Amino acid sequence: MYTATAVFDLLLPGDSRSLKAKRSYVRPIVAALRRFEVSAAEVGALDLHGRAELGVAVVAAEAAHAREVLDSCERMVAGRPEIELLSVRRRLHGEED
Repeated sequence: MYTATAVFDLLLPGDSRSLKAKRSYVRPIVAALRRFEVSAAEVGALDLHGRAELGVAVVAAEAAHAREVLDSCERMVAGRPEIELLSVRRRLHGEED
């Protein structure tokens, strides 16, 4: 069994000057990530209006499958025209860890 996690650091558009506006960008991205059958949530920069950190976690039988799922999630987030993906931090944990 393998668990893989990724944290996406996002720069939101300039018009997200309130937490309500921020949520209007974050919620659809989290919903789209969940279609990959992962756990996804906003995990950081909660009080910052122009930034967001989204966390994704997946459990898989094979390490390669866990990486493929995270690759798909990253491509989807990076392809969103309304936000800028600043960085991605990934971790993979196996049975030996």
